[in-house]
Amino acid sequence: MLGVCMYGRINYPGSDEYMDHPNTIKRRFTSVLCVSAVSPLIVFEWTHLMKVKPGPPLWTLLGIRLEGLVPATLLPFALIMVLFLGPLTQMAIESQRGLFHDIKASLNSQSLRKSVKDLRWLRNQVVAPLTEEFVFRACMIPMLVPCTGPTAAIFISPLFFGVAHFHHIIEQLRFGQDSVFEVLISAAFQFAYTSVFGAYTAFIFIRTGHLVGPVLCHSFCNWMGFPPIGSVLEHPQRLGILLSYQLGVLLFLGLLFPFTDPAFYEKSELNTYLGSNPKLRIISDPSPPTTIHFQSEILYYLVPLSSAEVDSGSRKL
Repeated sequence: MLGVCMYGRINYPGSDEYMDHPNTIKRRFTSVLCVSAVSPLIVFEWTHLMKVKPGPPLWTLLGIRLEGLVPATLLPFALIMVLFLGPLTQMAIESQRGLFHDIKASLNSQSLRKSVKDLRWLRNQVVAPLTEEFVFRACMIPMLVPCTGPTAAIFISPLFFGVAHFHHIIEQLRFGQDSVFEVLISAAFQFAYTSVFGAYTAFIFIRTGHLVGPVLCHSFCNWMGFPPIGSVLEHPQRLGILLSYQLGVLLFLGLLFPFTDPAFYEKSELNTYLGSNPKLRIISDPSPPTTIHFQSEILYYLVPLSSAEVDSGSRKL
């Protein structure tokens, strides 16, 4: 339902203005903020209907907490930068004044003031990452995990996220920018890319119990765009750049689990809810009562309980 709501607010009907038009951007800002305000209320009501025990505080459940905030901010962001080592290397080679100089210039007060006044920049770097990660990760995953398990939730939530970007098909067809075939190919590619990225941020959310990491990674990927692999093959220094692409992928895969070790993020009630504690109970029907037992960080199964086990609240696996 959250995915449908998000899709509905993006594809706002009755407008003849393109997606980058200021009026369209403002209208969608209003829509996404409304959906983002309603979504945690749905999660809160769901926890009561399902009688989740123990019941973590709502904001903790949504990944908004102070415990482990610093590593949750730095480590996932470092991971995504490692993955983009190839494109960053290419940018550094092609920058006339140097990549660090360009980054420093973009962070000065004048550039920041100019960016904040740019509605497209606000949409791509602030509003879209914050609202989409809040709805599709923070609000959707806590409800998916008990129904599908953490592993399946990592791959299911991005599907809704990918569908939410299908509004680009309608806009491209409506404004006649490309042929139907080109539009469909572009949509399929974007769906695959957003789904893979969504799986990564869902994994980060479940492993860290924080929302800040997925939001920062989303904003960074929006800034970088899809890696320009085609231009690399024609680049004068393509060998070095291709090696940096490969090195980035290998380092990313090697650091993925160590950098997202829940021990870094001060296990909280959210980590317990998402899988680190085998005593989590969800009672949806008093007869027969059930409990969810977690074997690992991303694997669990349902086990019926006897009356004695219900009283004790746990069972040996």
